[in-house]
Amino acid sequence: MKQFFAVVVVLCLVSFGVVAQQPKTEPAKPKKTKSSILKTNEEKMSYLSGYDLGLKVSANVKTNKFPLRNSSFVLGIKEALEGKENQMSPEEIKECMDIFQKMAPKSNDDQKLAAISEKYKKEGAEFLAANGKKDSVKTTASGLQYKILREGTGAVPAETSSVTVHYRGQLINGVVFDESYARKEPSTFKVNQVIKGWTEGVMLMKEGAKFEFYIPYNLAYGEQPVGQFIPPGSTLIFVVELIKVN
Repeated sequence: MKQFFAVVVVLCLVSFGVVAQQPKTEPAKPKKTKSSILKTNEEKMSYLSGYDLGLKVSANVKTNKFPLRNSSFVLGIKEALEGKENQMSPEEIKECMDIFQKMAPKSNDDQKLAAISEKYKKEGAEFLAANGKKDSVKTTASGLQYKILREGTGAVPAETSSVTVHYRGQLINGVVFDESYARKEPSTFKVNQVIKGWTEGVMLMKEGAKFEFYIPYNLAYGEQPVGQFIPPGSTLIFVVELIKVN
């Protein structure tokens, strides 16, 4: 597993454009005469593979300003090829991967998506701030808001339970994107196999209860769009009726 992470880090440097300090000298121009040190086909193929990787990193170096240390970079490749364990802890690897992703250049589509997400996140935050002041609405530590439309008297589901529910899901502007009521058939699913807001909310209910949930984007689908009707960064509203804990 540690060997795998070493390879991932190298690939991230190349594919995400996360590189660094510009080398002091330009890569040597290919010689037109035969190499005097590369004798066998194996040597030549190995050299060409390394040189190709170096060209890709060098090209990224010219357009990015992340401090790559050549000696550490070469050491990482060397130890990965030799089958040695990664010297970094899993925590250090995750931290670096997060940095790589943040520094990756964004395309125009990514920038547009980020702008749309910010718009819906802002609208959702304003809605939740106002909604949370209502006496009928309760807010949990995670930021999930809910209103009890009808109390239940039956069993309380656990995270690993299977439940049968009727529900309606909509955006804060009232657009309904999914509902079992329209299909005239309840849905059954595992409590821990849905969005975080659903999982937390359903476990607050008893059989027979009917709640309305107001789910912040980070407890819903995050900053990714879902289908045709759920924009990135959306706060969602669900009416949920817990019919049975299976």
